[in-house]
Amino acid sequence: MKKTILAAAALLSLSGAALAQSVSIYGVLDASIESVKGTESVTRVTSDNYASSRLGFKGVEDLGDGLKAKFVLEHNVKVDTGIQGNTPRFWDRAAWVGLEGGFGELRLGRIDSSIGLLAGNSAILGAQAYDDLKIAKTFAGDKYRRLDNAITYYVPAVVPGLTAQIQYSTATGTSAAVGTEAKDDATAGSGTAFGLNVQYAAGPFGAGLGYINAKTDTSSAKKTDKGVLLYGSYDFGAAKLTAYYNQDSTSGTAEDRTLFGIKVGVPVTKDFSLQASVAQVKDQEQTANNKDDATIVAIKGVYNLSKRTALYALITTVSNDDQVKLNVGQATDDGKNAHGIAFGIRHSF
Repeated sequence: MKKTILAAAALLSLSGAALAQSVSIYGVLDASIESVKGTESVTRVTSDNYASSRLGFKGVEDLGDGLKAKFVLEHNVKVDTGIQGNTPRFWDRAAWVGLEGGFGELRLGRIDSSIGLLAGNSAILGAQAYDDLKIAKTFAGDKYRRLDNAITYYVPAVVPGLTAQIQYSTATGTSAAVGTEAKDDATAGSGTAFGLNVQYAAGPFGAGLGYINAKTDTSSAKKTDKGVLLYGSYDFGAAKLTAYYNQDSTSGTAEDRTLFGIKVGVPVTKDFSLQASVAQVKDQEQTANNKDDATIVAIKGVYNLSKRTALYALITTVSNDDQVKLNVGQATDDGKNAHGIAFGIRHSF
């Protein structure tokens, strides 16, 4: 009897240990048929137009006394060809480990940047191929969408609805000296970045601010990229209105690139929603001329077949000034307009 009790206690102990850690496998598959026009017109099957296809692993271990260990690994995959994403990194989307407790949360590794965290949230702005922040090659939607070698600290929530984080990267991945910091006076700190993110949501109102300051040059002259992205939104029930502003500056350039826009989302039915947006890009080439602006107009329709599966349609047009060639996935010449239309399916698991 005593042995039986001891065996039962051991099994309970083991099951308790197993329950203390949870690991989940998840993913998204997104594929569409699109027709894009730049210098030439192309019709093709492609991936990631509405959401980035991915395979992910995430886990949480309860360490006791309110302390938790956490990790995320995310791999980007192209559904149209089955290859991995556009970079040689296997865990291109995320690879971090961290601790969470009463002090907040600390994460180490590759992760969304402070501005990319806002841009990549499709419920707020979006940074896919048909979205203006990606098309305009903003820092938030493109160059600094994610950071390597990042130290990211999330401040404990002290006000309901308010979240904040600060971030530092020892080498962003945009520098040739990845993983190291230059030590000479001319290039000290090259490849490093500092960022912060603050968001607030209360009922129908939402607002957010992201900022990044990155050292980018390993030559004899220092260069700095600075990016700011902010938004405000209000859900009226019949429609949700979001206004946003982005500014990118690079030392040594004549102008700052700016993008400002507005989105209107309408829940037509319980399962079908429409969103329309218009954005103006100013000084895209960051040179001293007045012919490098563009206007980006987009319409997005999503029909949810279930909680995990949706059909979508995307239409985006780009009107370019004489000295700019923004496009929707197909290169175009300076001053030529571009457009794209896509019909696809997104499934998550």
